[in-house]
Parts: sequence; C-alpha cells; structure tokens
Amino acid sequence: MKVLVTGGIGTVGKAVLERLLRNGWDVRVVDRKPEFEMAGIDYQVCDITNYDDLREKMRGCEVVVHLAAIPSPMFVPPVELFHINVQGTYNVYEAAAAEGIRRLVQASSINAFGCFWGNREICPDYFPIDEEHATATTDVYSFSKEVVEDIGTYYWRRNGISSLSLRFPGVMSLARYASDEAKAHQAQTRAAIDEFAAQPQAERAERLAKLRQATVEFRKKGSMEYPLAPQSFREGGYSDDPLWRAYAFDRFNFWAYVDERDAAQSIEKGLTAPFEGHHALFINAQNNSLNYDSEALVKLFFPEVDQWKRPLQGSESLVSYAKAQSLIGYKPEYSV
Repeated sequence: MKVLVTGGIGTVGKAVLERLLRNGWDVRVVDRKPEFEMAGIDYQVCDITNYDDLREKMRGCEVVVHLAAIPSPMFVPPVELFHINVQGTYNVYEAAAAEGIRRLVQASSINAFGCFWGNREICPDYFPIDEEHATATTDVYSFSKEVVEDIGTYYWRRNGISSLSLRFPGVMSLARYASDEAKAHQAQTRAAIDEFAAQPQAERAERLAKLRQATVEFRKKGSMEYPLAPQSFREGGYSDDPLWRAYAFDRFNFWAYVDERDAAQSIEKGLTAPFEGHHALFINAQNNSLNYDSEALVKLFFPEVDQWKRPLQGSESLVSYAKAQSLIGYKPEYSV
C-alpha cells in the first residue's frame, strides 16, 4: 500500500519511516528540506501550505500520515505557527478528499488538552486523564492542535475520511532516555520529591504555594512562547532546583512520554485498524517518566484533585491510552 508521509524527517517521522519500510509499505515523503536520503524512500520537496503542489505530490497514494508542523510556540510568531499548522492541515485533508483518500493519521499533541505550553495554572478534573476531559488551551501551539482535531471531525462529516489525531506527549528516543543526562535528571527529581514528601504538611503547603505563585508569574508573561521563550529558559526557566522544574514544567505534561517506536506503532496501526469516523487518542507509555508512584505525585502536586476514574498501580501513567488500545490495538512496548 502506498502512503504519503508529510514531515517525515523529524524524530517521530524517521521512526515511522523505518517501521513502514520494514513492514513492506511503499513510502513517499514530503518535507521542506532540500535534500533527504533514506534507502527505499521516495522523497520530494513540498511545503504543505502550497495546496496545488501538495495535491500533486499526494496523487497515487492510498493513505496519509500527516506529521508536518511547527512543534512548539517557542521559535516562530503566533501568526506563522497557526498558518502552517492549521492551514497546512486543512490542505492535507482537502487534498486527500480531492484524491479520494479515505484514511489519514495525523500527529496531534497532549497539548490539545491545554497543558505544557499554556500561560496559566492547570488543574484537571480527574485522573487518569482521558479523551472525555474538557480541553482548555491558552497558547497558539496547543490551540492549533485543538483546531486540527476539529478539522479531522469536519472531513469525516463532509467527505467520509476516517482519521486519527494522535495526542503524543514528549517523544523520547532510546538514546535520549538512556543518556547520563536523562538518568541524572530522573534521579535528582525523584530525590527532590522524596525530600518534599517527607516535610511536615504545613511546610509542604507553604512550599507548594510559593512554587505555584512563581509558576503563574513565569507563565503569564509569555515566557513559554515566542519571542521570550528561548531567553527566558536560558535565564532561569530550568533552574538548578529540581523541585521547581518538576512543578513548573514536568508536572504540566503529567510526566507522560512515549518512545518513538511506540509512536510509530500507533501510526501504523491507525492506518490499518478497522474503524470509522475521527478520533483523538492519547498515545503514551505505560508508566510515568519518573517511575514514581503516580497517586503520590497527584497527592503532592495536585492536592486539590480527588476524583479518580480508576485506581492506578505504581507508576502507571496519569494519562490513559485505554481508548487507543480499544480502537486500534495500541499497547506500549517500551519504557524508561
């Protein structure tokens, strides 16, 4: 079967290409980079905001994997990001409809929920978080991912394209999470949380209040977004205090992550599974990135949340992939 992969030269894209080639797919890749070589790949230069060229490059394909996007709000102005992510996605679906393609899998993000890049505090209604939870985006990147999910729903109604929007958290390569830096980060954070948990409740509450106030002030200034983000991160966003990093950053993704090989697994299964309609699916690892007791993390960092859809075992992820398991047979195979 012939598949078009947009944006196929990034971290997720390369893992997807390796899996599809290994499993016998006929793969065409489009991206903006002038040159890209990979054995077995038909690579063509294309900007997804150019509809006519995109449609021409899509011709002859039977299914589409859409990965091309600006991946964060840090490096380009909001108008440019929204144009590329949203207009580009509209073009991909419209070209698929025009070419008679009826299956498409796109990369959304855990941030369609409204978490890591947002400019305000977060407080989920319950854990584990699932696709039924309301979204509350407050930054242009996350909002763009919320909108592209709506585009998927629109094209199911209009043209009968069955598609998935896969809500990936941070995508990790084996080299990245096996690195000394990653191991040190995990160990330092776990030690800081252990120390925090051992403090008397009154001291813990006081420390939590200070962390919350500092986080709110940091985020409301636009410190996570263009043009402030790169400098604000260098000048103290990631400070030497591991508890600050845990509260102000890691906590906003609920310590969720996914191995690049599992991301690729979910994409291929999304192309072949027998479903209809458009579906947003959380795709992540079975455990949290700290391998720390998940219910303890909620008690320490989200003390106001007391509703549980189901109990969690040990370090089981605070983000549920149960819908993906049911709909497409996704089951994570790799973990830190």
